[in-house]
Amino acid sequence: MARKTRAGAELTRQQILDAARQVFHARGVSRTTLEQVAKAAGVTRGAVYWHFANKTELFFAMREQISLPLLDKGHSLILAEDLADPLDGIEQTILALFQAILECDKVRQMFEIMFLRCEYVDDFAGVLGELNKPGLEFLDKATIAYRRAESKGTLRHGLDPEAMALDSWSFVRGLFLHLLASPEDGAWPARIPAMIRAHMDLRRQS
Repeated sequence: MARKTRAGAELTRQQILDAARQVFHARGVSRTTLEQVAKAAGVTRGAVYWHFANKTELFFAMREQISLPLLDKGHSLILAEDLADPLDGIEQTILALFQAILECDKVRQMFEIMFLRCEYVDDFAGVLGELNKPGLEFLDKATIAYRRAESKGTLRHGLDPEAMALDSWSFVRGLFLHLLASPEDGAWPARIPAMIRAHMDLRRQS
């Protein structure tokens, strides 16, 4: 009976997370209430509060469920020890991020909520720092990868690893925000893999 109860609780929690993502995306985070999430999930308001103390906790749980596997994959790629060229790790990490956004509606919805449908004020004023951490971690790891490429002679002569890491971080962030703000049926996102390869090829020793 306890096993069934745990399974039922986990199912309810997942229903709430799925409903939160849909309602946050449709209404925006600030205009969404937990009552609306409960209604969309088909559960009581008390069930939502049993799993999540407030909207901020629900927001983070929704984000972590989708983003953490993606971040773990990126971390394993960018500094992989078996790469002959460390620049390949940076390229594969960037490609994996954009492939996830282009191929999975849940991932795109989650990023659109975080960057286009949430105001980081009042109760959410302290959330922005947490959301910026993955980008800063990418910057740190990209710097290490570029330094490795320099030491292996695969980084184009004369390029500064720190400057190249900052440039790649800016490239990814700009492309990322442009993609999220673009219609999903646009044609240009199909060119993103080629754009990423071109970005990295400019940094490789010929």
